Amino acid sequence: MDNLLAARAQMGVALGFHIVFAAAGIGLPLLMVIAEWRWLATKREIYLTLAKRWAKGAAILFAVGAVSGTVLSFELGLLWPTFMGYSGAIIGMPFSLEGFAFFTEAIFLGIYLYGWTRVPPLAHWLAGVAVAFSGMISGVFVVVANAWMNCPRGFEMDVTHGTAINIDPVAAMLNPMALSQCLHMTIAAYAATGFLAAGVHAFFLLRDRKDEFHRKALGIALSVGGIAAILQPLSGDMSAQAVAKYQPAKLAAMEGLFKTQTRAPLCIGGIPDADARETKYGIEIPGGLSLLAYHDVNAEVKGLDAFPREHWPNTRIVHIAFQIMVAMGMAMMLVAAWGGIAFWRRRALPDGTWFLRALLIVAPAGMIALEAGWLVTEFGRQPWIIQGVMLTKDAVTPMPGLTVTFLFFTGLYLVLSGAVVWLMVRQFRGEH
Repeated sequence: MDNLLAARAQMGVALGFHIVFAAAGIGLPLLMVIAEWRWLATKREIYLTLAKRWAKGAAILFAVGAVSGTVLSFELGLLWPTFMGYSGAIIGMPFSLEGFAFFTEAIFLGIYLYGWTRVPPLAHWLAGVAVAFSGMISGVFVVVANAWMNCPRGFEMDVTHGTAINIDPVAAMLNPMALSQCLHMTIAAYAATGFLAAGVHAFFLLRDRKDEFHRKALGIALSVGGIAAILQPLSGDMSAQAVAKYQPAKLAAMEGLFKTQTRAPLCIGGIPDADARETKYGIEIPGGLSLLAYHDVNAEVKGLDAFPREHWPNTRIVHIAFQIMVAMGMAMMLVAAWGGIAFWRRRALPDGTWFLRALLIVAPAGMIALEAGWLVTEFGRQPWIIQGVMLTKDAVTPMPGLTVTFLFFTGLYLVLSGAVVWLMVRQFRGEH
């Protein structure tokens, strides 16, 4: 394994591990805040118990997320020193603000966990709101930095010395991809966390349909996850238009589109063959991609033939990951619609066996979609680490032996994953 592949693999494993905890750090505090709000409104102890249980889960995930996030910050400097040297002054602001949001979250999480009997109930709930908001805004600042890598703005290039000059960090943060990416990722985090929690509580309800604790928990989790899943296609539409405008090669790879054409088809399924320059076995909807990307069925969409061959993303990985992301999102949206219609008809939480089984099946769909979406984001930008500015191969460290560190950190993440699963299983099986 050469240095570039080892560095990319190590970064990929670290990001793939961390994104689960980042998403949970955004979504789970919202669930606990809603539960405590219901307790304040109704004074029913079951909501207080639920808020405390979710708070303990949030604390576990926050601790592991802090560790994996710290490792990621070191990896950026150690594995990609050229990238950090070039872009540090440009995207340093969102990373600094993310650190501020992280510490704010940590402070208020401490108040929330240990302040149940030490601060007034309303102040305690507001501390939870601060945890939920700072967790969300922390993710936003990280995604802003990633959006800049996809659509770099806020600087000029000194071609002679290969450096960035006339830097405007605010303009960099407000790059054209920032809004669509932040909306898409934030909504995805709420959908993924909500459905994962709903699936856990659906499992326990299948064993005991009269368990009031899991019924209340399912209602809150499904409300958050379901609303987010139904809203997600709107942010997806915004993201598609942004990608079409600023990363057309990525869009072509996502859809397996090798030829520039008007009335470009939307490809469902299929396996791209870069050598043959075609996507085999896919189902094409004529004009569908033109409509989604430009809201005009007759619009021209650039295919991969519009770009040098050496600048093509890995079409097979990007296309398949995109298809998985969309499929998982559709599954969650359909189950959310099913639950919403059932609730509207009965004015009660849907608890039929088939519905609960469906929830159990789609529980991991949000996290799978998150992982697949980040594969699309990162592989779709390749071979660039900064779109159109710096190639990934030019940014990697020359330090040898990266294969060893890749294997070491992969083993570490596997151990941490096992520990987290064990702790969370104990948490859900605990007395309530």
